[in-house]
Amino acid sequence: MTQRLADTSPQPFKKTLKRLIIAVVFSIAFGYIEAAVVVYLRAIFYPDGFTFPLAEFGIGPLWKRLVLIEVGREAATLVLILTGSYLFARIRQQQFAYFLTIFAVWDIFYYVWLKILLDWPAAIMDWDILFLMPVPWASPVLAPVLVSLIMLICAVVILYRSSLAKPLEATLIDLLCLSLAAVVMIVSFCIAGLNVTEPDFRSHFHWPLFAAGLAAAVALFLKCLAKSK
Repeated sequence: MTQRLADTSPQPFKKTLKRLIIAVVFSIAFGYIEAAVVVYLRAIFYPDGFTFPLAEFGIGPLWKRLVLIEVGREAATLVLILTGSYLFARIRQQQFAYFLTIFAVWDIFYYVWLKILLDWPAAIMDWDILFLMPVPWASPVLAPVLVSLIMLICAVVILYRSSLAKPLEATLIDLLCLSLAAVVMIVSFCIAGLNVTEPDFRSHFHWPLFAAGLAAAVALFLKCLAKSK
């Protein structure tokens, strides 16, 4: 069964564009908040400098408490992104597009703000810790930025088509396969994250696995786009 993720009364393009701009401004500001928190965390956890391979976190009660607080903050961040996407639109497909937009712009400008605040990363291939849930995620900065750029492009396409009453169509199988592609990319980040304290940490990010997940996601999106009226 084909699932049409929109209703019969699309937003006009100008209204959609206005909301998109507001979402981008929101995301840029949110990216600054994220970057500011990371500045503080690096000062606490890595006063001698944030370099890979990472030093082990301390095992004292204070360290464990701060790590748990950071995990909670990450969960709250995802809740805020989901809430924002829900508030920006009433149509499910547009809500998904705004989720992609907020996440992507937030992630990209997180690195823009860190460059301004810390002059980091020095290069696009510098490594970073991406998340801590349920285990650490890590990779070169290039990988999450690539994902975010593609997410943003897909979001703009979805919103544009929705404003023209030409929503994207996807079967349940398409959605399941897209989810699987996302899981493949997440696994590549998690494998690397579990080995960030190893001297050979760079070898633990599997570029072929990441590329396979990303390519599959793009291919599925293009498939849905091609079969949409």
